[in-house]
Amino acid sequence: MKRFIVAMSGASGAPYALSVMEELLRQGHEVHVIVTDAAWRVLLEEHDWEVVRREQNFTERFGHLSGKLIYHPIRDIGASIASGSFQVDGMVVVPCTMGTLAKIASGISSNLLERAADVMIKERYPLILVPRETPLSSIHLENMLKLSRLGVQIVPPMPGFYHRPSSLDEMVRFVSGKVLDQLRVAHQLYMRWEGGK
Repeated sequence: MKRFIVAMSGASGAPYALSVMEELLRQGHEVHVIVTDAAWRVLLEEHDWEVVRREQNFTERFGHLSGKLIYHPIRDIGASIASGSFQVDGMVVVPCTMGTLAKIASGISSNLLERAADVMIKERYPLILVPRETPLSSIHLENMLKLSRLGVQIVPPMPGFYHRPSSLDEMVRFVSGKVLDQLRVAHQLYMRWEGGK
């Protein structure tokens, strides 16, 4: 069993986060979850989740899976994952707003998500950001370059089409599979390219 952090900030793209969580938990891993207030609004809009029953939403969605899910309130700066002494195998921010990305790039830790990301960078643990914005400004690109130079993996949610997806779910699974590739977690979420015909 490995230990991961999956954080959601307030951009469209909640299905990507839920897909990553589901696969990690299905494989029996420990998943620490952080959700910003804006991301809860996205979960309401995209999945009709009740924002007043925060932890219960995750229990109902993933409770049948073999992994262990630990939910952390966004303002819990005393959480285990806020400390560099708490060892993890990697963190994903999916979706990642440009505001969250900018704060991570600047070393700002105003909430648990930002602090956990800061810990990943300073401890040199894998950190993967899935930015959900288009078009990208020069500011966005400069922040991404700064983070990339620090070893942070930037994985924009760009689905492939060589496997001829027939559903939205297949496109989501392609992106979440790319995220898991960066965490070095084996999976079968998408068909890998085997060469031309």
